[in-house]
Amino acid sequence: MTTTFSPSPVLAIDAGQSGIRSQIDSGEVRSFAAIRTDLPLAPQLASVVEQSLRDSGLAGVTVSGGVSGVTHAQTVADELALLVGQFGVARVFIAHDSISAFLGALGSELGAVVAAGTGVVTLAVGAERLAQVDGWGYLVGDAGSGYWIGRAALDSVMRAFDGRGPETALTEVVLAHHPDLPSMYVSLQTNEGKVRHIASFARSVGDLAETDAVAAGILAAAGSELAVSVAAGLARVGLPGGREVVQVRAIGNVFSSPHVAAAFRRSLLERVPEARVAVGESHPLDGAAMLPHLERDHALIASIGVVTL
Repeated sequence: MTTTFSPSPVLAIDAGQSGIRSQIDSGEVRSFAAIRTDLPLAPQLASVVEQSLRDSGLAGVTVSGGVSGVTHAQTVADELALLVGQFGVARVFIAHDSISAFLGALGSELGAVVAAGTGVVTLAVGAERLAQVDGWGYLVGDAGSGYWIGRAALDSVMRAFDGRGPETALTEVVLAHHPDLPSMYVSLQTNEGKVRHIASFARSVGDLAETDAVAAGILAAAGSELAVSVAAGLARVGLPGGREVVQVRAIGNVFSSPHVAAAFRRSLLERVPEARVAVGESHPLDGAAMLPHLERDHALIASIGVVTL
């Protein structure tokens, strides 16, 4: 990847469903509430820009963000530019957070990055093509994510309650939050924070995996789902394509579970023996800051929204 460099200060933003972080050049990292993908993105980002630049005295700032929930990067960039010009912003670069995660993990290398937190998305980049796999949200996708694991835990508890599945220690965990299991589905449906609440049970699944077969099975299935996504992405961009090695990075809180990481590695190597997997190595803020420096003809640039004010 060839890069060019701008002397203007860069406000990098990493906006995910677990939280938002911002950083001006190599300065202090600030944290904000998670992005809401069910609400307009530009106003949420504008608030982060305003708070990040308040009292900074900077002008000619480049805002460069990797954002969860982006379907049309140029539209979000256009809308954000209208809201932040008054704060000393000169340029806006917006991309899906899979792009910034990839750049923060692999930089100029070809390969795939899977980022699994509350949600999950995989990006594969080949010599001429890129492919996003999953990242379709909790209703129709996000297989192997924290939400997916938490939802599987609740499903297993209800199966045990009905007699459709084996007993599991996850039942006691869920009862601590939902003492009346038959009415749990009603309270979940009316809970505005249900996605994060359901995803929070993923931690308990990890805690119980050493002693509870149901929990261990959920994590093994999650790892396999994540491997399927990576293998699909690599195939779509023509990798390995005769290469002896193809780089894969697995990032996000889900991979802090050794059960998920092991299942992911095992399942991926069965599908792509050339894969060289590293877990937990990424710097999404650094990746976001790289967006303005990509050459126009790079495979990634078509997925980035750019506005000059």
